[in-house]
Amino acid sequence: MKDWKGNSVAYSKTLGASSHADHDRQAEDYYATEPKAVKMLLQMEQFTGKIWEPACGQGHLSEEMKRLGYEVFSTDIVNRGYGDGEIDFIGIENTNETDMNIITNPPYRYADQFITRSLEIMQDGKKLALFLPIRYLEGKARKQIFINTPPRTIYVSSSRLKCAINGEFDKMTGSAVSYAWFVWQKGFNGETVLKWFN
Repeated sequence: MKDWKGNSVAYSKTLGASSHADHDRQAEDYYATEPKAVKMLLQMEQFTGKIWEPACGQGHLSEEMKRLGYEVFSTDIVNRGYGDGEIDFIGIENTNETDMNIITNPPYRYADQFITRSLEIMQDGKKLALFLPIRYLEGKARKQIFINTPPRTIYVSSSRLKCAINGEFDKMTGSAVSYAWFVWQKGFNGETVLKWFN
């Protein structure tokens, strides 16, 4: 079992299976999201204040958010030539609250740690939006995440959106995975609303 940097020791127990064969997995689980996915999110959901993109990759989401007028702080555990620094988001020791919202497509196998860490460090009222396969709803362990910290809204994409290995969209002909935006708001403890878009 590898951690999300491709090392031999896992940071935590892996939850869920991948939609890609093991031999096809990118070493750091880097699958870039096509920018129109975040454009559509920001048309549906309002975010007030600065946004942190903690798995920014080559900046596909960050650049689109900036183009739409948002102030974005971009980091990643791996330097791919873009961003404001290298930060191991789920391993950071700083527990001070951040006044930023968080929007990202996290490494799938560590999505639960991204949820936990984000909600630990965010101020009340701030939002977390994760772009994840719809199958993330499955699983007994995840059921507890959704019960204890329910998303405020889940936006299901009715048409396929692309996530490209190493950001190489030109090598893709389509997508076999259905995605959704899972949106949490720190302090929310109500019933999750399900909506469709695209």
